[in-house]
Amino acid sequence: MAAMNASPARIPFHLAFPVRDIAEARAFYGDLLGCPEGRSAPEWVDFDFHGHQIVAHLAPDECGHKASSAVDGHEVPVRHFGAILPMDQWQALADKLVARQTRFVIEPYIRFKGEPGEQATMFFLDPSGNAIEMKSFANLDSLFAV
Repeated sequence: MAAMNASPARIPFHLAFPVRDIAEARAFYGDLLGCPEGRSAPEWVDFDFHGHQIVAHLAPDECGHKASSAVDGHEVPVRHFGAILPMDQWQALADKLVARQTRFVIEPYIRFKGEPGEQATMFFLDPSGNAIEMKSFANLDSLFAV
């Protein structure tokens, strides 16, 4: 069995999720978010999502954001995924999404100001209604701070 090319500190995850249209997924994840494409078939496509494998599967009936939960005065989509980026990359993505007139569920802001776990965050939906959170920490050591 071959060893994975991953450091013990960062093991890639795999996430499969539904989309209503593969071409839309390619435009959103590939063109807008800049995720390189991997393998694909007519019903699915792999993307390199910041070193992690995400797979958009054609399943229109499974799509959509359904429920929210209150966090720091905002309604956060319960089902969501995302990445934790260095602050400069997070800001560049926020600027790009604003310039492209992305409709945010929660606009870019700093959450938990002055508390353990202070973080920059933003939430938006892909064209199929999948919620994405991109975040950053000034100090990554506070990722699991209590």
